[in-house]
Amino acid sequence: MSLIENGRLNSSFIWLNESEYRIDGESLIMITQPETDFWQRTHYGFRRDNGHCLLANESKDFCMSVKTEYHAAAQYDQAGLFVRIDSENWIKTSTEYESEMHSRLGSVVTNNGYSDWASIDVEGPVNEMWYRIQSKNALQDYLIEYSPDGKLWKQLRITHLLNEIDMVKIGIYACSPMKSSFEAKYTRFEITESQWSA
Repeated sequence: MSLIENGRLNSSFIWLNESEYRIDGESLIMITQPETDFWQRTHYGFRRDNGHCLLANESKDFCMSVKTEYHAAAQYDQAGLFVRIDSENWIKTSTEYESEMHSRLGSVVTNNGYSDWASIDVEGPVNEMWYRIQSKNALQDYLIEYSPDGKLWKQLRITHLLNEIDMVKIGIYACSPMKSSFEAKYTRFEITESQWSA
């Protein structure tokens, strides 16, 4: 499944907190709104569920991947992949901009209203990255990976969503937690059958 069909958004995808966007050939460019984010409670205490997502329903184990390109405007700007049950149970993976000196490549997993954040510090801003999420065991377990070129994939983490479910919503996301806005470009988006072996 792809994001773009015949020059338009694939009708299988529905916005959560719709952003401005435009289509450039086979690519989607999302334009974030200021003070948008996804986080629940842990450490900071606040709750945010107003980031931008474009999501499709999925009822079987899947492999989802995308190439992202963006130039951050402010600290914490981020763009990547999202898996969602509801506001208190979800997964996101992206590179979060910190400064011109470093960024944080990682993922957030939220179970029952509490988020965790696993990250790797990387030098400088990261303007281009591929992300991949695969599921197994009836949408319970998840393998999260990244790649600089879409060929050699490296594991970020293996995780679990606690709630047993029949369906998740999956797709792309972006947000600007500060008073800023940026453009995120998504290309080569694919949803296929999970290839995650034992």
